[in-house]
Amino acid sequence: MSSQKNNNHNPKNENKSNFFANPKHRSYIYTGGILLVILILFIINNSDGSPKEGPLPPNYVEASGKMLTLSDYSGKVVILDFWATWCPPCRKGIPDLIELKKRYKDKIKIIGLSVDEMTRNTKSKVVPFMKEYGINYPIVYADMKVVQSYGGINSIPTSFIIDTKGNIVQKHVGLVPKETLEQEINKALKGGKFKYSVKAPDFSLPLAE
Repeated sequence: MSSQKNNNHNPKNENKSNFFANPKHRSYIYTGGILLVILILFIINNSDGSPKEGPLPPNYVEASGKMLTLSDYSGKVVILDFWATWCPPCRKGIPDLIELKKRYKDKIKIIGLSVDEMTRNTKSKVVPFMKEYGINYPIVYADMKVVQSYGGINSIPTSFIIDTKGNIVQKHVGLVPKETLEQEINKALKGGKFKYSVKAPDFSLPLAE
């Protein structure tokens, strides 16, 4: 009886043996194991819990420090200026913005939106640039979300005039004479009507300081 039991054929055991003996099957197992280890390491390395915004580099912005929110300036005339430190026309126009801020003081708000990080990875030059030029208005780091919400910024400088009701009433692509900006500011402060008027998209972006 014992001899008969030892000679019993077990198809399940044979199938298992044949499966692991097959080189192709062993290759599948090894490959799957390696992929599993890589996935585990990736999850560990990217689960630091830090707050992040925006898409991946080069358009990535990690939110840290103080933030500026456009809607906090409701009731004010606002000038948005998309610019970069490496842009010659931007450099030429910034003194005009500094002078406008000095002249109108709290009647207007000027916000510079730096696209340095998104274009030539020159974000580290923004704060030294601000100090060198004596910029007297806040600068924030723009991300792809705000660029897209403002119709896509294909050329810099690009500026927007926002009236006291939070509507974009003027858009300028390229350098604009200071006198033109003055006329538009005065018109917006008086509640004048513009041909162009659309709600300005809100944003909250990290301040450069």
